[in-house]
Amino acid sequence: MLYQKEREEMCEVVKVMFDRDLTNAAGGNLSERMNKEHFIMTPTLMAQQQLCKLEPEDILVVDKELNVIEGRGKVTREINMHMAIYEVSDSVKTVIHAHPKEAMVFACLGLEIEHLCENTVKLGKVETLPFSTATTEELAKTVKDYMTKRKDELEKHPIAALLNKHGIILADKSGLKAAYDVLERIEYEAYVNIQAKLLRLTEHIDLSDDRKLNYNMEE
Repeated sequence: MLYQKEREEMCEVVKVMFDRDLTNAAGGNLSERMNKEHFIMTPTLMAQQQLCKLEPEDILVVDKELNVIEGRGKVTREINMHMAIYEVSDSVKTVIHAHPKEAMVFACLGLEIEHLCENTVKLGKVETLPFSTATTEELAKTVKDYMTKRKDELEKHPIAALLNKHGIILADKSGLKAAYDVLERIEYEAYVNIQAKLLRLTEHIDLSDDRKLNYNMEE
């Protein structure tokens, strides 16, 4: 089997994402660049039909022309969004698209997730992109344009953006589990944002002084 270890790891991450409400039966997909020729990626309907219980054989190996080299199942229609990001920078190793429960609130309302936790500050903005219909070339272009705008950052640290009415997309140069770490941090940040906004409304809490703190940007 080609890339067996990496395909086993992708199955593990997919299952954890589903179990922790970081995606849902409506979808989500993961991909990872293996080399200049090959990518591995989750198959279409991995959540709806398989509830993210994948075997290594389910993970597809595709080439740059999206031909399936190995794996069972079909290529997701959202692969165009993944490939668009890989075209922006050779440093991108992993792309995750998901529907995280708390972050979806911000995506559906078109809001930016404010950094209240120290461990997300290094990501820079986590904002909602203009609406484009799911699976379309328009959405792929919207994502590519955004990642291109932040290319210098993308080559230094992970970049994430919310997809309006849809979910989240993130790119990382460090590998699949590092990208998953970013996804979970953003989801917790979304949760903290929602709770903080409620407390601000009910307790009149002022967090303006937090902007003066010296955050750890390397952690």
